[in-house]
Amino acid sequence: MTLQLPDATGALRTYEPRQEPLALTPGAPLACRTVFSAAHVVADPFADVTPDSPAAVDWDATLAFRRHLWSHGLGVAEAMDTAQRGMGLDWAGAAELIRRSAAEAKAVGGRIACGVGTDQITAGSLAEVRAAYEEQLALVEESGAQAILMASRALAAAAKGPEDYLEVYGHLLRQAAEPVVLHWLGPMFDPALEGYWGSADLDAATDTFLEVIAAHPDKVDGIKVSLLDARREIDLRRRLPDGVRCYTGDDFNYPELIAGDDQGFSHALLGIFDPLGPLAAEAVRVLDTGDADGFRALLDPTVELSRHLFQAPTRFYKTGVVFLAWLAGHQSHFTMVGGLQSARSLPHFARAYRLADGLGLFPDPKLAEERMRNLLALYGVDQ
Repeated sequence: MTLQLPDATGALRTYEPRQEPLALTPGAPLACRTVFSAAHVVADPFADVTPDSPAAVDWDATLAFRRHLWSHGLGVAEAMDTAQRGMGLDWAGAAELIRRSAAEAKAVGGRIACGVGTDQITAGSLAEVRAAYEEQLALVEESGAQAILMASRALAAAAKGPEDYLEVYGHLLRQAAEPVVLHWLGPMFDPALEGYWGSADLDAATDTFLEVIAAHPDKVDGIKVSLLDARREIDLRRRLPDGVRCYTGDDFNYPELIAGDDQGFSHALLGIFDPLGPLAAEAVRVLDTGDADGFRALLDPTVELSRHLFQAPTRFYKTGVVFLAWLAGHQSHFTMVGGLQSARSLPHFARAYRLADGLGLFPDPKLAEERMRNLLALYGVDQ
């Protein structure tokens, strides 16, 4: 059986799907690296909502996907950008997601860290930004999860310069009960975060970021860097205080950053490890044995798919992530909160399918082929 898949020009090309998936089985937690998958949410396809409505979430399917990630030894980074935080999932939905996922993590012994932001407000004074952060930090800590202090659109709008970031983050870190992860999300993921840390000059912004950490190293477990710039991340992680980890958020260069060099390495907190979860876990288990070449041999071929999903406009990568979850059988439909399933084109979906199928990511290739065939028919492509 073959499929006619449209290429970037719209021309149909014959593709023969893979017959067998990779043999990837659940396993114990990973040893040499701490690895979080930023997980997506599954929408309720039967909810009568509009793109502006509060998110309608299929909680059973959403939590089942998290159990899938935990079963492979991965941690879950909850209520992050991949969960459509600020792009369909509002604070009320995120709060419920955090409560449910944290309870599920306790029940199964899974590792979880949750996003703390300010998305219950759209704008406000520095005092209002602090209060919004505090509300979310309290909820995450009460749930028993580790906190990830996310970049804030409201803070980016309210801050007049680096000193405002130092004041707000210093205030939050002083009151955090346990060490947190600081999250630097670049404007390619969210244009509203341009100039974060008080400057559009990344060197100056990095200095401010490091100043925040240096003032409170005992309250910072690590940093998550999502700038899609491997050299900048390497330079930054070499300047971190002892004991503060770097969690790569670079969905373009993650194999080399996780593998590291003779001066260090990055752990991982990645959206691409949602569709790549089992394969990523297998690769890190190979790295656990000291086999860096084997690790790269497994993970390097996935970069083409990741760069495709995260191509500009990068913030719409969630659409490809959920699309692959549907093809892989983790959900029964291709519907997203906020109607975001419309954010990518059919040629984009076709290439994502071909690349993921070529990697053997689909547990049931026949199911993936059938679903891809149905999508093509919906778009008017006759087979």
